Amino acid sequence: MHLEELQWFVVLAETEHVTEAAAELGISQPTLSRALARFEEQAGTPLFDRVNRRLRLNPYGRIMVEHARRSLAEMQSATERIAALRDPDTGRVRLAFLHSLANWYVPEQLRRFREAAPGIGFDLFQGPAHEITERVLTGRADVAITSPRPAGSGFTWHRLYAERLCLAVPRGHRLASRARVRMSAAAGEPFVALEQPFGLRLLTDALWAEDGIEPEIVFEATEIPTMEGLVAAGFGVAVVPLPREGTEATAKVVHVPLTNVGARREVGLVWDRDRTPSPPTERFTIFLRESSPQQ
Repeated sequence: MHLEELQWFVVLAETEHVTEAAAELGISQPTLSRALARFEEQAGTPLFDRVNRRLRLNPYGRIMVEHARRSLAEMQSATERIAALRDPDTGRVRLAFLHSLANWYVPEQLRRFREAAPGIGFDLFQGPAHEITERVLTGRADVAITSPRPAGSGFTWHRLYAERLCLAVPRGHRLASRARVRMSAAAGEPFVALEQPFGLRLLTDALWAEDGIEPEIVFEATEIPTMEGLVAAGFGVAVVPLPREGTEATAKVVHVPLTNVGARREVGLVWDRDRTPSPPTERFTIFLRESSPQQ
């Protein structure tokens, strides 16, 4: 089984359509079909169910694609580690991070690191916590900056900093003049929240449960700026990280710190416990650990 055909299988698994996969790969459909037949013969079982001229990964195929991605990631990692050993000031880091860290923390750390190591490049992915940890486990990301700490024993975690959570309310709201509040003060209010299973939504669910709130959720968003925009428009209130000094905040939204014990979000580094990091990745993680803000 050649690496090239392994890559073909992964693309086919993602598109589940021979024509689309062949076009994306720049090869003919018969070539791809023959490669799939060889692949399934070596696996000893069909990896797709054929449904109305389309393919659907079956349970055997889902196992195979998981390991195929890992194999490709390991070979890429090996190539990068060899290149980094030959020239330790070059190489690439595949970094995944939360949407909500894109407005200050990640760009600032990248700027500072690139000043010290301008020859190291980055492949960036921005997304929710559950997608980030999946990319780390499948080898599509070398390291991630995420929250909360992921469950499972396959990860190594290093806490970088913690930030307070607050209640975002429209200016002029009955709670806007409070210096701090407990979540129970918002009982009965309509809420704007992130979708499940976003990390911040899990923390918000825990805060609601702590104070016995069964919230009326008027909208589930995928990004915090959307939440704050809807709060500003009067759709409801929301739980968000307390904005840092110097970061731009929505003028029509007031952020009131929450006093609940669990009203904190830990942000940290995570990487695969069983994968040896490449020299550029190790250099970047050491830099982040040493420059973590003290909170």
